[in-house]
Amino acid sequence: MSPKALNIGDPFPNFEAQTNLGKIDFYDWMADSWAILFSHPADFTPVCTTELARVAQLIPEFQKRGIKPIALSCDTAESHNAWIEDIKSYGKLASFDYPIIADDKRELAVKLNMLDKDELNAAGIPLTCRAVFVIDDKKKLRLSILYPATTGRNFDEILRVVDSLKLTQTKSVATPADWQPGGQCMVLPTVQAVDVPQLFPNGVQTIQVPSGKSYLRITAQPQN
Repeated sequence: MSPKALNIGDPFPNFEAQTNLGKIDFYDWMADSWAILFSHPADFTPVCTTELARVAQLIPEFQKRGIKPIALSCDTAESHNAWIEDIKSYGKLASFDYPIIADDKRELAVKLNMLDKDELNAAGIPLTCRAVFVIDDKKKLRLSILYPATTGRNFDEILRVVDSLKLTQTKSVATPADWQPGGQCMVLPTVQAVDVPQLFPNGVQTIQVPSGKSYLRITAQPQN
């Protein structure tokens, strides 16, 4: 029986795992932070090396947002430690400051439905796809993206989505296509006209459309 896919808003399952930094309990490691868990097919592979280096370069950006990154690769912790030297060299990094889960038996990859059935290793075993899970401080899944093993991830885009998630969970707005932090936002359809002045003191612009409906309302990004 195939593992059940996680849906947005589902509790993210806790687990214990060995990493290059020692054994962790995922919830304890998260503490009160958000987390981003991203998986990799294998150590000493080209695309994965570029991705892990990029995340290491972005550690200050993750810290600014109160989010901890953690990677997963289907090799041992000893292999991870050797691979990290290559990652540091490629990324011109003085240090590597986040854990990589050792999932050499693929137990966690199976549990979290991370396998790419179209990409097989030399033994014919499915590789781990490039999954991205963003988990909030309540241990709920807030974002899930699955990339094929052959396509590297855009971590600037993932940071953009985290910014949107954190903004929209406290403000009555949604972020439009291609939104960037500081850009204009959409007022939620559930916001009544009578509440607009209090919620949006900088004003709201309603875009006129042929239907005559007034659902396209834009406003400056609310400040926290």
